Amino acid sequence: MINSLRYLLKKISYLSFKKISNAFLIVSSFYYSRITRNPEVWGKPLSISIEPTTSCNLRCPECPSGLRSFTRDKGNLKQSFFIKMLDQISDYLISITFYFQGEPFINPQFLDMVDYAHKKKIYTISSTNGHFLNDENCKKTIRSGLDELIVSVDGAIQETYEKYRIDGNLAQVLQGIKNLAAWKKNLKSVNPKIVIQFLVVQHNEHEIQRMHEICSSIGANELKLKSAQVYNYKNGNDLIPENEKYSRYIKNSDGSYSVKHNIENECWKMWHSAVITWDGLLVPCCFDKDATHKMGDLKSHEFTEVWHSNDYNNFRNVLFTNRKQIEICKNCTEGCQVWV
Repeated sequence: MINSLRYLLKKISYLSFKKISNAFLIVSSFYYSRITRNPEVWGKPLSISIEPTTSCNLRCPECPSGLRSFTRDKGNLKQSFFIKMLDQISDYLISITFYFQGEPFINPQFLDMVDYAHKKKIYTISSTNGHFLNDENCKKTIRSGLDELIVSVDGAIQETYEKYRIDGNLAQVLQGIKNLAAWKKNLKSVNPKIVIQFLVVQHNEHEIQRMHEICSSIGANELKLKSAQVYNYKNGNDLIPENEKYSRYIKNSDGSYSVKHNIENECWKMWHSAVITWDGLLVPCCFDKDATHKMGDLKSHEFTEVWHSNDYNNFRNVLFTNRKQIEICKNCTEGCQVWV
């Protein structure tokens, strides 16, 4: 409880009058749009996700990075572009997540970009598979000012872990988390908050209690259980947990499966956040993994121009009329995470 309060206060400390005013505009415009069914956006996003790289060292079966299945261009985010883009909206941003697809630590400029965002007083988050947390990277991570690091650990033993994190080494990941916790202590830093993310699937759901014990023993601050997105779920899938509490799918009377939560004709994400690919494309959300819905190119257009463009508003308008016709929305998990 004390740890959670500490990090909440840290996030609040980054707020400014301009950020609070912008948040009021965004919330107000969302509710106005919701009532009128006419998309109006009166501010800039409160948060963005940006993609350091499309590359990954693992081969996870439900991930386009792991499957090497992207149809879009692949590469690393360049720091020069990142700085140019961030300078346009940094005064309004509350948080930035350095993750979309790929493993962030593969980009050699990743932590330099975190450092730049941190100096702009933006709450910084990233997600990693944990295989690059050696002493050098741990020290640089802490000194970058990164506020929160999510480490994916999807098994309590190697046999379970490697069923999803193919080519992964659990012992290396756990040691990496211990390294980071130790360097936080050595450098007298509370950052980053270390969050272990456990993707609950059928073959590991029996290990949840063991993960609580592991989390406490290696210096992590929090354990987060996350439901798994499965591409082919309608006829069942070996990854879907038996306990529906941890699943984003529900079994129907005819034996088929459907998404547990209703898909409403609206989406808060289209007002408060956006996702930027490594090569500068602005896409609506993290479910558009292959960037099929390109709202604009930030290499040739200002962020505000794209954010308020006709293409973006037309997309928001479709959400109000028939969201189920949008492919990336059909498997959406808004509200499907379990925090513990």
